[in-house]
Amino acid sequence: MPTPNRQFDAETLYQDLLRQVKDGVAGASDVAIVGIHSGGAWLAERLAADLDLRDRLGFIDVSFYRDDYAKKGLHPDVKPTQIGFNVDRATIVLVDDVLYTGRTTRAAINVLFDYGRPARILLAALADRGGRELPVAADFVAVRVDSDIPLDPRQSLVLQRSAEGTLSLTIEDDNA
Repeated sequence: MPTPNRQFDAETLYQDLLRQVKDGVAGASDVAIVGIHSGGAWLAERLAADLDLRDRLGFIDVSFYRDDYAKKGLHPDVKPTQIGFNVDRATIVLVDDVLYTGRTTRAAINVLFDYGRPARILLAALADRGGRELPVAADFVAVRVDSDIPLDPRQSLVLQRSAEGTLSLTIEDDNA
């Protein structure tokens, strides 16, 4: 059962992330936003709208690119990858909701390179919960979970979106 945590106001965190991304891509050429399904896709949609990049918005599903695919199997809700712009020489802002081990990010980069060779990939995450297993770091992050905001290894941060589009970030016990 989800346990809301008042320290994680997803709407306020999103505004901070938006400011960081806006400042970080100022002056960059050929900028595109690519969200990782599903929480990253929701964030990417809002970023693209707020940065006037709707025509440079893409979505990726990393299900088949995960290095733990054989162990976890196919997720029942696989979404199509949609990249309708030229990735070559683009500045890509790759968006995920929660950065944890780095494996999803690695898989997402593999997907992007199937579409071309970007000039640069910047990583934006609403929350960084630490626990990295690969050398991956976010360029833009709204909150870092650390000793100030304890999170048990058996818990997950889960981004949810209401029918009205409002974001909420909750802590849930892993049932895996």
